[in-house]
Amino acid sequence: MKTADIKWHELTAKTAASQLECDPAAGLAAASVEQRLQEFGPNQMTGSKRISEWMRFLLQFHQALIYILLAATAITASLGEWVDASVIFAVVLVNAIIGYLQEAKAEKAIDALANMVVTEATVLRDGEKLRIPSSQLVPGDVVLLQSGDRVPADLRIFHQRNLQIEEAALTGESVPIQKQTDPVAGNALLAERTNLAFTGTLVTYGQGEGIVFATGDRTEMGRIAGLIHKADNLQTPLTRKITQFSRLLLYVILVLAALTFVVGTLRGESWVAMFMAAIALAVGAIPEGLPAALTITLAIGVARMARRRAIIRKLPAVETLGSTTVICSDKTGTLTQNQMTVQEIFAAGRLYHVTGSGYETSGEIHFEEKPVAVGENVALIETLGAGLLANDSRLVHNQDGRTTAQGDPTEAALIVAAKKAGICEKEINRRLPRLETIPFESDYQYMATLHGCESAPKIIYIKGAVEALLERCSQALGEDGEVIPLDTARVIGMAEEMATRGLRVLAFARREMPSAHSELDHEHVSCQLTFLGLQAKLDPPRAEAIAAVAKCANAGIRVKMITGDHVLTAKAIAAQIGLDRDGEIIALTGRDLESMTDAELADAAERTSVFARVAPEQKLRLVRALQSRGHVVAMTGDGVNDAPALKQADIGTAMGITGTDVSKEAADMILTDDNFASIEAAVEEGRGVFDNLTKFIVWTLPTNFGEGLVILAAVIAGTTLPILPVQILWINMTTAVLLGLMLVFEPKEKGIMNRPPHDPAAPILTRWLQFRILLVALVMLGGVFTLFEWEQLRGATEAQARTVAVNVFVMVELFYLFNCRSFTRSVFSLGLFSNPWVICGSLTMIALQLLFTYAPWMNSLFHSAPIGWDSWWRIVAIALLAFVVVGVEKVVTNRIRKSPAQVSPPAKGR
Repeated sequence: MKTADIKWHELTAKTAASQLECDPAAGLAAASVEQRLQEFGPNQMTGSKRISEWMRFLLQFHQALIYILLAATAITASLGEWVDASVIFAVVLVNAIIGYLQEAKAEKAIDALANMVVTEATVLRDGEKLRIPSSQLVPGDVVLLQSGDRVPADLRIFHQRNLQIEEAALTGESVPIQKQTDPVAGNALLAERTNLAFTGTLVTYGQGEGIVFATGDRTEMGRIAGLIHKADNLQTPLTRKITQFSRLLLYVILVLAALTFVVGTLRGESWVAMFMAAIALAVGAIPEGLPAALTITLAIGVARMARRRAIIRKLPAVETLGSTTVICSDKTGTLTQNQMTVQEIFAAGRLYHVTGSGYETSGEIHFEEKPVAVGENVALIETLGAGLLANDSRLVHNQDGRTTAQGDPTEAALIVAAKKAGICEKEINRRLPRLETIPFESDYQYMATLHGCESAPKIIYIKGAVEALLERCSQALGEDGEVIPLDTARVIGMAEEMATRGLRVLAFARREMPSAHSELDHEHVSCQLTFLGLQAKLDPPRAEAIAAVAKCANAGIRVKMITGDHVLTAKAIAAQIGLDRDGEIIALTGRDLESMTDAELADAAERTSVFARVAPEQKLRLVRALQSRGHVVAMTGDGVNDAPALKQADIGTAMGITGTDVSKEAADMILTDDNFASIEAAVEEGRGVFDNLTKFIVWTLPTNFGEGLVILAAVIAGTTLPILPVQILWINMTTAVLLGLMLVFEPKEKGIMNRPPHDPAAPILTRWLQFRILLVALVMLGGVFTLFEWEQLRGATEAQARTVAVNVFVMVELFYLFNCRSFTRSVFSLGLFSNPWVICGSLTMIALQLLFTYAPWMNSLFHSAPIGWDSWWRIVAIALLAFVVVGVEKVVTNRIRKSPAQVSPPAKGR
């Protein structure tokens, strides 16, 4: 039996049953079930193959910088320098443990999918109803659905009664889909295949029967699982740059170490001594504190983002946010409130606007921008009352203060609109109690309710599609409550005008019945209805999302809406939140994308702001298209259909409240409040993290280069080494922890969101920063050699001269730390005490250096010796010189960069 490559939605139910060789009236026979189970396997999705925990831990060492440190550990240990080797390896090990615990990349998306669809199903086999585990379903099984059921497999529906299925997690459609049994076009999008039911979706209303045509990995949900597998595991901008930087550093260290060894041996020095000198140079040039600083900085960024309602699951995502150039956002619940709101009402020839948003009942009804007394227009009050009475939903006030809808969100919007007009729900239900109901049916496109007390005249209220009600109406209700002629053309024109603004329109009517009337059937609402009015609804944008989108635009970040909703609705929301380009909203649908090549899609993705009715694989293609143009892409989503694109994106963002487990497992970041504004806040924090990491690198490299240059210069000059390997380790490790790491607590600089994103193609260090690093390294080189020789000329021992050299390195680093608090501003404009951690770290470092210099046990361990107080003045003078030189360099550089000839071009792809 063939099930693949068949478009089941374009087949009639009878043809589908024939293809699947089953009898819809009796179901499959037991023997056929067994044979098909052998052929197709159980109705389960296969999980992804996982690497072992040990392999995941070992992969933490798979970085060029770590390889350099491991090589240094091995060589140092082979020379018997066990203390040095132990210190270096301890740094590597701690970094690996932190990385393993903080960013272990959990590949659980497929398992979450499988768990989501572990259900039971009611089937028809051998003419009997059975309740079986969904894993035992096979193609051809007849499945019975009712309200509250989770669809257990992909089904072709052949019978239904008012069947509505919530498919938001799969298609992005914000309201339940009304199902039907007739064939649809072969090229229909997933959301338009209304005769199919998909695995994992939820039946919200009615009953239905369907034939299984796909199980396990062959279902739509299984296909998405395959897309998640295919999504690339991308390096973040920072990891790419650190890898490039580490590779460059490796080459520089190897060349300098080899040069040191060759020059020394050519000068007649012992090869063992020169080998130790080369090791000293290598150890000095390696920034041992960088991996730990990187991890700790990112971890602190995680804590800061958590306070701003963004939970980071994968550590490098913190920095990636700072480099984001495009945010692809879902619409419903992220840019909008996910709370339908009546925005316009048309009654008695007048168009009214409703203020307020969401399920909060604070708001007014306006005509021509002025509040109106609702009771003055009988048609208006009747339109609102009809929406309240012909309604099966209710508002629920939760303990956390939020108001939510229990039932259809569209009906909840009608309740809120009536309450804004001052209509008391309890009072109107007491005065007009419900007697009978005709539930909404797709064949009729309306819902009707009968109301009234026993002895009083009865009233039928009806709501539904505009066309369905107008053909049943013979008159309309006027402003004063009198019956007036119905202007059908004007009503249709108004409904179409509302639809072009992205609004969902419902019509309302009534019919008065005799007091003895007690029944309600379709014949009672087939004619002689009185038209009351229209109510038009929209899921409104969040006010904070509008502000956040504006901030993103100011920061050079483009926001694109990707939604499963209708294109008109999407364009209306896009216009309200400011996604227009030169006053125009450019939108494409999933059908438009189908015919595009990858190159055409990349061009379209650059200029398009709204993508509507897109399928899961199209979201994946969109993300890849933007990445192909050099963009760093953040993608938000909450549904199963978003998971492949979330994983492919540089920074996948799932919704904490409405998000499915699948989307959360595929994401790098989870928003606890489902709010787009939290993404903008996280981007701001990410930029701060990137700045602080860069500041650490700019601070630490002069010391590493300075130490390497000192060793190389000493070998070339044929003099004694001014610093020993163990002293180099002392400098690198203590200053990294007590000085450098204090920069990670640096507050964000002003105007951080008023500049373009970091160019993903640019190196970590600009040419200006590279020049600054070289400048400070040369000051260190000159200062160390000058004082080392000066101390020896004044009769100091070799140990004392080396102690002075070590203190020069440390004190220059300490003063330079204050320079590094900002790339462009002086420490005095920042405020000397605005980062108290820098002060604490500096004082602690000074205390440790006094121990290093004067404590006998430290003298023994690190080959140091006490020095005179006059030496300290010279040490501080060199440090102060470095501070002043960098300060002057900042002033000069700022002036050069602000000149017209030096304005940097925008980053790639902006």
